[in-house]
Amino acid sequence: MSAGRDYRLVVRRGGLTPALLADSRRVDHVELVEVATGETALFWKCSPTDARRLARELRADLRRLDSPDFIARWTTVER
Repeated sequence: MSAGRDYRLVVRRGGLTPALLADSRRVDHVELVEVATGETALFWKCSPTDARRLARELRADLRRLDSPDFIARWTTVER
């Protein structure tokens, strides 16, 4: 079973501007929420460009990996 059934990805932008045009000082939040409990499993604060890349990678892994492998891979990532 894919990790996408167990986790929900939430990306919060620090402004209305798209990442490519955003000020580099803006902070975006990328959060991975466990569906069963509603608790935050993983959380990152990053620049708009990094948040966009991180969200893309997370979405791909949510589809590709099962939950234990997904968490094992992403708990070691620091941004």
